[in-house]
Amino acid sequence: MPDLLRADEVRVRFRTSGLVQQLIKRIDDPFIDAVMKVSFSLNKGETFGLVGESGSGKTTLGRAIIGLVKAQEGSITFGGKELIGLKDSQYKDVRREIAMMFQDPVASLSPRKTVRYSITEPLKIHGISGKNLDEEARRLLKLVGLHEGFLNAYPHQLSGGQARRVGVARALALEPKVIIADEPTAGLDVSVQGEILNLMNRLQRELGLSYLIITHNLPVVRHVSDRLAIMYLGRFVEVGTTEEIFERPAHPYTLGLLAAVPEPDPDKRRDKLELEGEIPSLMRRPSGCEFHTHCPFAQAKCLSEAPEHKGVAPGHWASCHFPFPDPADAKTVGGAGAD
Repeated sequence: MPDLLRADEVRVRFRTSGLVQQLIKRIDDPFIDAVMKVSFSLNKGETFGLVGESGSGKTTLGRAIIGLVKAQEGSITFGGKELIGLKDSQYKDVRREIAMMFQDPVASLSPRKTVRYSITEPLKIHGISGKNLDEEARRLLKLVGLHEGFLNAYPHQLSGGQARRVGVARALALEPKVIIADEPTAGLDVSVQGEILNLMNRLQRELGLSYLIITHNLPVVRHVSDRLAIMYLGRFVEVGTTEEIFERPAHPYTLGLLAAVPEPDPDKRRDKLELEGEIPSLMRRPSGCEFHTHCPFAQAKCLSEAPEHKGVAPGHWASCHFPFPDPADAKTVGGAGAD
């Protein structure tokens, strides 16, 4: 079965200075790479997680898929159709089948429009006729577990969890095949986070949805994702099944992210791994392995040579000169560089 959504060697660049400023200051390259040659696939009914700190490029990649930002290189296909190079007007059909839930659910809703208007607006934008909008609004609210009494509410009258459910309802309005969810639990307390994730899981089972989950929250992706990618400075540094990456992380960055997650079970707590220094600027990428300035295990080779993808298990690879085959190996810094 062909992939529903596929990205190959995708690169997204942004200009950092205007042409006049570039000439005056003699800037050789006025661009930064927000996404650097990343590849992944998403199948029907699957959830793929993009994990990384703020500025890692995960939201930019999600926006590139639906044409909100332009990818300059590579390929993005949906149902076998190439998306890179489409005109803005041609993305309209794509956005019927790939919906996006934005990070701030309240800010993504018009403050002067009711919930009814907001969740049926996609139908009007896409010129879909033949549906009773009142009935459709009630159906969508019921689907996400909200009473029809919320139809006449305004965004400021909603709690964070209610606003997120309205965002889910709006995303479902056009009956998409894929939903890109940007930080779907941001700003919610733990109990409400669980409710939203359970809702998304239920909708996936009932509607056959595929999800691309964008988050910095590792417990969230563990709860919902089948596979995931760890992003750093716009690159994938580790990709694998969720179980593999949580049980056998191979890249030092992944180890650091996992070590920062609170673990109530003392038998499962990892040794504290301190990542060194600050994350470099995209405008001043380090030579060699770009993670070496942040890595407690960096060796001479890391400073001068960019690592290739190294397989550590079927479907699981890390972009590291010395990937850890077992988390226990991270305790032995010298052993990381053994041949």
